[in-house]
Amino acid sequence: MDKMIRKAGVFEIFNHWVLAISCFILALTGYAFLFHLEQMTGIFGSFAQMKVIHNYAGIVFTGSLVISIFFYLPESLHMTGDDLKWLSMLGGYLSKHPHVPPMGKLNTGQKLAYLGLVVSGIAIAVSGFVIWLMPGVKKYILLSHLAHNIAFDYIVFAVAAHIYLATLANPGTLRIMLSGTVPLEWARKKSPKWVKEMGY
Repeated sequence: MDKMIRKAGVFEIFNHWVLAISCFILALTGYAFLFHLEQMTGIFGSFAQMKVIHNYAGIVFTGSLVISIFFYLPESLHMTGDDLKWLSMLGGYLSKHPHVPPMGKLNTGQKLAYLGLVVSGIAIAVSGFVIWLMPGVKKYILLSHLAHNIAFDYIVFAVAAHIYLATLANPGTLRIMLSGTVPLEWARKKSPKWVKEMGY
């Protein structure tokens, strides 16, 4: 049986799913009351109730995003020459026999995706709180709605790409956020620098 190596702790996994579920609830409720989708009232109640759920899910999302910074931001900001090489060949996704440079705990695509999530997450959180708590300040409301909608579009696209890349495109990756462990040989192929740092 393959030796297993832990790549994510219990709290990291828990926070990942809190972030994912709150994001999903925010997308559904926000889209539903924005476009007045009557079908969604059977799930979330009235449109007024949807706004309440949306607002408080926003608090959970923001808190979870802040916590995620401690897990992923330092690694995501650490870029090397290997990251530039990875980018130049788009991670090898367009090649049948890729020879990608060795990666650390996160590959370059994951680093950039996380940085994009942080920026868009902060934008959607700040603009959302302005819309919720400062509805009478018109000069901020219009700008906040614009920022909120742009960030929403980016997050929906990024989350869809994330789900695809963590499942169909890279079999075995999803288990990191289920059990927290991966086979050592799999980790050596995907994250050789990190495996070496861990002393394996």
